[in-house]
Amino acid sequence: MLFERLCGNRHPSPTEGVLGYHYAPSHTRAGWLSEMKSSIRQKLDLLVDRLDEIDRMLSAPSTAGDMDQFRKLSRERAEIEPVILQFNAFRQAENDLAEAEAMRDDPEMRDFAEEEIAAAKARLPELETELQKLLLPKDPNDERGVLLEIRAGTGGDESALFAGDLFRMYSRYAERQRWQVEVMSASESELGGYREIICRIGGNGAYSRLKFESGGHRVQRVPETETQGRIHTSACTVAIMPEVDEVEDVNLNPADLRIDTFRASGAGGQHINKTDSAVRITHLPTGIVAECQDGRSQHANKASAMKVLAARIKDVQVRAQQAHISSTRKSLIGSGDRSERIRTYNFPQGRITDHRINLTLYKIAAIMDGDMDELLGALAAEHQADLLAELAEQN
Repeated sequence: MLFERLCGNRHPSPTEGVLGYHYAPSHTRAGWLSEMKSSIRQKLDLLVDRLDEIDRMLSAPSTAGDMDQFRKLSRERAEIEPVILQFNAFRQAENDLAEAEAMRDDPEMRDFAEEEIAAAKARLPELETELQKLLLPKDPNDERGVLLEIRAGTGGDESALFAGDLFRMYSRYAERQRWQVEVMSASESELGGYREIICRIGGNGAYSRLKFESGGHRVQRVPETETQGRIHTSACTVAIMPEVDEVEDVNLNPADLRIDTFRASGAGGQHINKTDSAVRITHLPTGIVAECQDGRSQHANKASAMKVLAARIKDVQVRAQQAHISSTRKSLIGSGDRSERIRTYNFPQGRITDHRINLTLYKIAAIMDGDMDELLGALAAEHQADLLAELAEQN
């Protein structure tokens, strides 16, 4: 897409700006937009033209009949429009400043002109900062839905119960966002939690909000089965993977897949244990496995397992890319490694602590009920501050 070619879905090199040009040293310029190179303005003008082109394409009957194309164009438009709106506001402020400076020579208009100049000069840095944020490297997966995996870890039954609590927390948050939650695979524990659960959370921007949730989640509380009132520590791992629009987005060679069928086990209806409806797919080159047995037919389970497999393979690719990007500078948010402990839920003290950003909130009941905006917003803000700091180092 044009926006990706101009702004890039890659991170800039240590001396390269987000739009593919080299920044001048900060001591030689008043502001990177105030003295914007003509080449950068031309690229932004191209984005203006591209937005018009997308609008024309979206209104064309041929696009309406091609949902894949419609989805891609809509996603590109949503990415470009905020940049254009901010660029237009910046240009308007520049025009206001130029007009006010032209009025300076008129004695009758001088006082008014000085007020307008002061207002425009105060407005330009704010607009410049906002445009700078919009031009930071974009995560191409931000607007996608996600596949959420929660696995019980150390702690036995208590860990499985905590996995159930985490699933409820994310489900409640998704409900607040009016996102769709679809359980794709679940292995329940005897006490009602989950040894493992995989679900799809479908909603625009779900990945951008939840992508920092991958990692180890630790809980400290008195288990229901504890008779002496002692606090136990258990853990679960969470993985957030961007949803793949189509399995074809990931190159899956049928020759690289081994598909096994077996009889499902657990709750699920009369068909359980009577037909080989459960499906396990193994990607032979990587050893990545996905299985599903919750569907009512082998066909449905195979389709679900293929989605999970494609998402897991894409996740490996994304993590490899992130590792390459952060090889010289680690993100403050962390690597997202599932073995990395990112958060502690301390029920006796009513607090949740995110260790990556040293944030502690004393609202554990609300957060476990899906009120995650403050927590997720702090993580997103820290990530943006990290990117801006990296950009400042380049200047």
